[in-house]
This record gives sequence, structure tokens and C-alpha cells, in this order.
Amino acid sequence: MNIRLDGKVAIVTGGGRGLGKAAAIALADAGADVVVASRNMQNIQAVAEAIRAKGRRALAISVDVTRPEEVEAAVEKTIQDFGRIDILVNNSGIAFVKPLMELSEEEWHGIIETNLTGIYLCTRSVGKFMIKQGKGRVINIASVDGFVGVPNLVGYCASKGGVIQFTRALAAEWARYNITVNALAPGYFYTDMSREALEDEVMKQRLLKNIPLRRVGQPGELGPLVVYLASDESSFMTGSVIVIDGGESIR
Repeated sequence: MNIRLDGKVAIVTGGGRGLGKAAAIALADAGADVVVASRNMQNIQAVAEAIRAKGRRALAISVDVTRPEEVEAAVEKTIQDFGRIDILVNNSGIAFVKPLMELSEEEWHGIIETNLTGIYLCTRSVGKFMIKQGKGRVINIASVDGFVGVPNLVGYCASKGGVIQFTRALAAEWARYNITVNALAPGYFYTDMSREALEDEVMKQRLLKNIPLRRVGQPGELGPLVVYLASDESSFMTGSVIVIDGGESIR
């Protein structure tokens, strides 16, 4: 099946590296024009240039997803330059690996504001345009850690569990507008966030023991699922959370 997204406009938050970059490139490969948003301008400019090299339009916008005014400005800029928004990929996220008793209030709020409140702000801002259009695709990047308990990741697990419930509730609320809301729940992928653990051979082997496929995912393996959820082929699918974790969560 050759899924095409020609004429569609996508916004990808946290699109400068890792899974966000993979999502942005995959959407462009399928024909979409892409707005790449992140706090790191250097990273997103590089991704935007790669997308333009593929013959698609691209825009890099520096955005802190925890700041409503920056989110609103980015969405307005997208409408101004592209005239529409068809796809939103909420990917921005952070984690602090430490026991709860060592997790500061500032770190806790940082996790929740970035991983959960950021999705609320971006989706609310984009939603008013999707509702007017009578169609849209919202794809939230959750995590298998939203389903399971992981020591030293209490804040991250709580935030990703919230993303899963946000996805399900909004899917029910926005179905009347022909807007689908789905989520992907990745396990361990080789990204900047996981690199330190995966480059420690002892830690890596410990992680791989819990993954039946005995390997971690590569960012490009997430791209096809993002494209599918962004396409008309997934039009009867909403409120779903697709796990892609090499079997880790079935054990």
C-alpha cells in the first residue's frame, strides 16, 4: 500500500531529533509539507533543509510547548504560510531518571508541563483550525511506560499515562468533527534520550533481556505508523494506542 499525503500540512513538535525527526521525514517522504518545531533551532533547521531537499515545503519554528504564546504564534505562522493544518504530531518530551524522593518539584513540573500540558496547548491551538476544516489527524507520542511501572521514572510514567488518557478522551470528544486522535507507545528506541543507557554495555544487556526481539527500535521504524495514522486509510481509527516495543510490554 503506497500511502500518500500530498497537499497535507503537518506540524511535528520535538521534530529536531530522534522519533520526532523520523516522523517529520516520513511525513515528507509521503508528500506532506512539514512544520518542524522545537526549542533547538539548529536541529530543526537541519531537518527542514532535509525535507526541502526532498521537494517538499518546510518551516522550522523555535517553540517551547509549555508556553501558550509561543504555541499560538507557531500555529498562526503555519496558517499564514501554508493556509491549513491537517496533521499534528505531539512528540516533545523529557525525562529525569531518579528515585521519587530525589525528584525535585521543579523537575516534576517540568516533566508534566512538557510531556502532558504541552500536548494540551498544541492540540487546543491546532484544534480550532481542524474543527473549521472539518477534518484532522492528531498523533500523540506516548510510551509503553504509560502502561507499566518503572522504578526511577515515576514522573515520566505518570505523564505518559496522562497522554494515553488524553488521547482516548479527546478522540471521543472530537469524533463529531471528523478529527481522529490516536497515540503511539514506543518502547526503547535508539535516540538521544536513550543513548547513554544503550552505550553502557551492562545497562544495554539488562534492557535487552526484557525485550523478546532482543534489540531496541530504530527511529525510522516509527515513521510508517505515523504516516498511516496521518492518512485517510486510518479514517475509522480513533482513540487507539499502538504499542511498538519489540514485545517488551507483553512479558
